[in-house]
Amino acid sequence: MMEALEIIGQASFWAAAIRIAAPLIFGVLGALICERAGVLNLGIEGIFVAGAMTGWLTVSMGGDLWLGVAVAALVGAALGLLHGVFTVILGLSQHVTGLSITLLATSTAYFGYRVAFPSVTTPPVIEPFAPLNPAWLSAIPILGPALGQQTALVWLAFLCVAVTAFVLSRTPLGLALRAVGDNPAAVEAQGLSVTGLRMGALAAGSALMALGGAFLTLSAFNSFFFGMINGRGWVCIALTVFASWQPGKALLGALLFGAFDAYQVRLQTLAGSVVPTQIFLMLPYLLSILALVLAARRADYPRALMKPYIKGER
Repeated sequence: MMEALEIIGQASFWAAAIRIAAPLIFGVLGALICERAGVLNLGIEGIFVAGAMTGWLTVSMGGDLWLGVAVAALVGAALGLLHGVFTVILGLSQHVTGLSITLLATSTAYFGYRVAFPSVTTPPVIEPFAPLNPAWLSAIPILGPALGQQTALVWLAFLCVAVTAFVLSRTPLGLALRAVGDNPAAVEAQGLSVTGLRMGALAAGSALMALGGAFLTLSAFNSFFFGMINGRGWVCIALTVFASWQPGKALLGALLFGAFDAYQVRLQTLAGSVVPTQIFLMLPYLLSILALVLAARRADYPRALMKPYIKGER
């Protein structure tokens, strides 16, 4: 029992928790921005895959790591705009379109991989982002060494949380985005473009989702392989509800999930063969579902979420 509790005080545990949480931070911020504007983006799982593959492929073909990040973001934004054409402009079902985007992006990414490497059984590896290890963090107990082991993309994820929170709560653009997710008719009455705001939110949010995928291939691992996303996109959709569409709570939710996941890996080592491995693998998801159920009862949903808007209708 004491050994299980001691895990929480280890810097290596918190370093792993932050590393697991980083792609979720990008993803939940992206989902939050889309949904704040009134559009549910179930294409997130496929956008994760596309971002992971295109970012890694760019670097494996000789590009810079940051170029890989930029390419992944552009691919994500393009998929978000495609989603917007069908849901915002044409007013089609956001559920069906989102799932179609996931299938399209995943299949295209896997096809692109096979075209680029037709006879390769083991995917090529790249040199990923290295930990920054800033000297000033070493003086902070536990948290300092944990943060010191993180790469630039983790710090970029934290920066995105701060920027998103500031934009949504402190700027006219953020006010317009929140308004278009609650009362698009009022936004139109002010002379603003509901379509433009929603399309922009989808592009920005989907770019962040793709960065979550790119993090896995350019920072957490050094290659791309099938199944590496492993449902992270769907976890982000759940975390968005848990966070009540607030960036600060989104960060907390991602870190909690990362901590649960890192903890179960270490519990497996302690338990040995006494408890089936599958029990530990379920723990982060069971705890996340419990947290989601508790949070969803008090969640303040964007009132126009999933409701198509046609200009001039009331």
